[in-house]
Amino acid sequence: MLKDVKVSEWMSSTPVTIDHETPIVDAHQLMKERNVRRLPVLKHNKLVGIVTIGDIREASPSDATTLSVWEMNYLLSKLTVAKVMTKNPITVKPDDMVKHAAQIMLDKKLSGLPVVNDHGDLVGIITESDIFRMVVQNS
Repeated sequence: MLKDVKVSEWMSSTPVTIDHETPIVDAHQLMKERNVRRLPVLKHNKLVGIVTIGDIREASPSDATTLSVWEMNYLLSKLTVAKVMTKNPITVKPDDMVKHAAQIMLDKKLSGLPVVNDHGDLVGIITESDIFRMVVQNS
């Protein structure tokens, strides 16, 4: 079933992206508004990283902090996506097979992969949800 299916058939071809200089509070808000758990990060329209909801949670202060609300908000407003993202993320190409993408995700414990063309331009994202949807619709 998976060996003949291309990534391009199941990827999201218009992924929500974010600029590397965006504060993490804005990235978190965008993720909530668009109901996504990861954002490809662009610098001058080129993929430079990926940031997940987990990355943002890890960068957020603990409830046990001694900082005031104002101090926390100030510090968070200065912390950008570039500081917490995974740089140079593993990617796949649109013509790669879904099985190959799924194997990478399993091996590397990733929940999604940016999809880039031969020129390195971001053309989509494939996630575990896309693969689950494909399996359910084809069974």
